[in-house]
Amino acid sequence: MRQGYWLAGAALASIWATGAIAAPSPEQVAEAALRAAPVWDGHNDVPEQLRDRRKDMLAGFDFRDTANTAGDGRAAMQTDLLRLRKGRVGAQFWSVYVSAELDEPHAVQAVLEQIDVAKRLIAANPGAMQFAQSSADVEKAMKAGRIASLLGMEGGHSIGESLGVLRQMYALGARYLTLTHFRNTAWADSATDAPAHDGLTDFGRDVVREMQRIGMLVDLSHTSAATMNDALDVAGAPVIFSHSNARAVNGHARNVPDDVLRRLAANGGIVMVNFYPPYVVEATRQWQAERAGEKARLASLHVGDRAAADPALAAWEHAHPMPRGSLRDVADHIEHVIKVAGVDHVGLGGDLDGVETTVAGLDDASTYPALFAELARRGHSQTDLEKIASRNMMRVMKAAEAYAAGHRGDPPIESPTVF
Repeated sequence: MRQGYWLAGAALASIWATGAIAAPSPEQVAEAALRAAPVWDGHNDVPEQLRDRRKDMLAGFDFRDTANTAGDGRAAMQTDLLRLRKGRVGAQFWSVYVSAELDEPHAVQAVLEQIDVAKRLIAANPGAMQFAQSSADVEKAMKAGRIASLLGMEGGHSIGESLGVLRQMYALGARYLTLTHFRNTAWADSATDAPAHDGLTDFGRDVVREMQRIGMLVDLSHTSAATMNDALDVAGAPVIFSHSNARAVNGHARNVPDDVLRRLAANGGIVMVNFYPPYVVEATRQWQAERAGEKARLASLHVGDRAAADPALAAWEHAHPMPRGSLRDVADHIEHVIKVAGVDHVGLGGDLDGVETTVAGLDDASTYPALFAELARRGHSQTDLEKIASRNMMRVMKAAEAYAAGHRGDPPIESPTVF
């Protein structure tokens, strides 16, 4: 049967080459790819929006359409069921993020609340969403036409320096842990904090080992390059970057250096490219630095007088608007990851509803097909687009599950309690 499909495809390619029929448009190639392999996005912060906007109260919240959620100085949400369907999203890691500013006991409580509200949101929309804890669950949900809904923890502060808490979070359904967020933990360095450990501590290495023993994906977004390399040193299964870009294209510390991309290919992992302009567009990163310098200058000129400094900064921003970039810039990152690591090691992690703005053309959850059309326009095949959409992430999750199955008989790694 596979040979028959191949021969039919070869015959069509031959006909297109002769010009007897028109070759499919980029939009048609993208549509075919997303029908065969719907998008599996690595990071969406709807649970954070529910916490910040509604204190996790779902009464009266309609996730079918959130276009009218602007108010109180907030823009409308970027995600809802209508736009996920339009965007051909078949699986989503919902981030159960809590602030790294919380002390660890409160962070553990808060992430439990976020797991709870995410599960309640999924349960409230049974016709459109299906809770997923495995690759098999994802396949079943996609086959049923529902959005496979997985949970990802963002920031190692959420486990309170406890492997016991880590294991219990996995039991509740968390299927990845981002080792750090914007700040270091007691056992891992963040990309955006002053180095404290030169990567992972011995306990941090045990966190990685225990995550992979139980089948939880190790997420290296937000980590320093030293932490990335230390994790790869001990990883026996593929790791992920749930929402990161290529540092060679944009020099932000949040992005992945080429040497790590090469190691990621050997590891079998995946970088899921995101849509936040400061991580996508180098000119935006430079603009941020210029704005920070101007803010410091104005604070020095107007010491203790925000009534003067704030309008002056607003005037500077008006005269120097932030470069937003476009989906073509995101395509550039995807192509760089392909060039260095290979097409088997890239996916998408838009970071929607976790950022105040995105690049133009990827404004919300409905816009993924436009990015795939751009990639098709650049010559990427339907097969490769299917890999980027979800087949790469499916392979990674199955490999992590296989590794855990092979280590099922290993005893849990123990660590002493910290209080």
